[in-house]
Amino acid sequence: MTRQIGALLREKGALSAKDLEKALNIQTEIGGKLGAILIRIGATSEEFVVRTLAEQLDLLLAGSGRKLPDPSDIVECCREHNIDIEWLVDQHALVWFESGTEHNLICASRDPLSEPLISALEMLCPQAEISPCFILSQDFDSLNRSINKIKDMYSDTAAGSESYLKELAEEAPTIELVNSLFAQAVDANASDIHFEPEEGSFRVRFRGDGVLTTKLTLGKEKFDALVSRIKLISGMDIAERRLPQDGSISTRAGGVEIDIRVSALPGVHGESMVLRLLPKDKERLSMEKLGMLPDQMALMARLVRQPHGIILVTGPTGSGKSTTLYTALDESNDHDKKIITVENPVEFKLEGITQTQTNEDIGLTFAVCLRTILRQDPDVIMIGEIRDLETAEIAMQAAITGHLVLSTLHTNDSLSAFTRLVDMGVEPFMAATPVIATQAQRLLRKLCTHCRQPASASPRDADVITELAESLGFSQQANWHVAVGCKDCQGTGYKGRVGIYELIEIKDQMRSLILEQKPVNEMYKLAKKQGHRDLYEDGMLKAFMGSTSVEEVFRVCRTSEANIE
Repeated sequence: MTRQIGALLREKGALSAKDLEKALNIQTEIGGKLGAILIRIGATSEEFVVRTLAEQLDLLLAGSGRKLPDPSDIVECCREHNIDIEWLVDQHALVWFESGTEHNLICASRDPLSEPLISALEMLCPQAEISPCFILSQDFDSLNRSINKIKDMYSDTAAGSESYLKELAEEAPTIELVNSLFAQAVDANASDIHFEPEEGSFRVRFRGDGVLTTKLTLGKEKFDALVSRIKLISGMDIAERRLPQDGSISTRAGGVEIDIRVSALPGVHGESMVLRLLPKDKERLSMEKLGMLPDQMALMARLVRQPHGIILVTGPTGSGKSTTLYTALDESNDHDKKIITVENPVEFKLEGITQTQTNEDIGLTFAVCLRTILRQDPDVIMIGEIRDLETAEIAMQAAITGHLVLSTLHTNDSLSAFTRLVDMGVEPFMAATPVIATQAQRLLRKLCTHCRQPASASPRDADVITELAESLGFSQQANWHVAVGCKDCQGTGYKGRVGIYELIEIKDQMRSLILEQKPVNEMYKLAKKQGHRDLYEDGMLKAFMGSTSVEEVFRVCRTSEANIE
């Protein structure tokens, strides 16, 4: 039977042969059920295992083949038949009578064929016909949230002790829930997992393609155990709840090796936890895969091979700035230059490049790292972010003294980078002289290729964008599409993301405007004359090509829309 479920999971493409062999070896050594072992080692998700078991045993799944009950029906059933609801929960089972009957007792459990459980229910309900079925942990926990008789494990005085929290963190259901959430996030191609506590419950949300969606809502009684487990495996202080903490996890989930960056922030109802998922075997990127059009790729390729100067990439958090810099470094690395990065944290490891991670707790700041890096005879320096005057001044001096510097800055558009630098305290001539290019960027959701449909009407500015496409040598005709939604994209109409870019090379005329501290709109007028396009235009070109929708461009580029006029 154990090998049969393994074979079924393999047939569904939900399990690798290597992971199956590893799980079977573990089962041989320590025993246990193969499905639980697969979940615990991160080989696959609980949902895959449970659905496959239900198919294998010809049983229904509560919430899928069988409708989930009202929580009050569970409480009423237990009260009428003197079933101890706390004992039932300890068995990880719930019972209720099928709607419209008084004899068909549904028993939903992680192990619905457990002989002790079925025997006990037969004794308690001798007149009932017991119908076992499976239930997913998330549905089980969601129902428990509304059952008031469940033991409140966090009410006693020991609830906040470190030993008690460690005990909670090491319970098998907690370990399986955390591992299952990791696997589900990998399966959904999520970039982040958010654990958000509220007054009586907490939400788990995944960020996929830049948009947060609620995965499940659980009772507050599960929250401390979940947070404690994440803190334990990420190296945080498990008993500290008053101060922010950062940690990291290296694990295997959904058959993929991943690094997880963990951040905990105290809040009114408990700690908010955000986990950033970073696959170790990330596909090697190229400028084309990032979404750059040929003219932008050619310009960026020329810029990153300059002997000195600064290239600034701007945009909000999560707009792909670091990925762009990593890709630029990787493509320009011909192994005849010394390339050093200083980051916080190091997100992706690049071959042939020296990467340094800051640690402000011991005084290893960006500025301290940069001073040392300049004594390492570098040709190219990448700075994760310019966030203060000291770092900015060292970066400018490095560029002036013969180094190529790549860095990021938080501004809404590319040319506002100079205003930001001056606001930090950098002199205008120091901001203007070394900078050779600025780039703003955003990420748009790509249309799902399975369900997108041609647009029924051309969007506003279609003529302008068509003319722009022709000037860039596009041979294809306009290919406007709209989002629809299907099973493959989970009803969103979008799957994956593509970048849009505003890349502006800084030449003498632009430097004059920067030195004179002219308004940003005057700089943009000059950029237009020089043939540069803004984020809105680049986004509309992606819509013209059928990669995304006009609605998605408007969603992301509202503030850039005026720049085409």
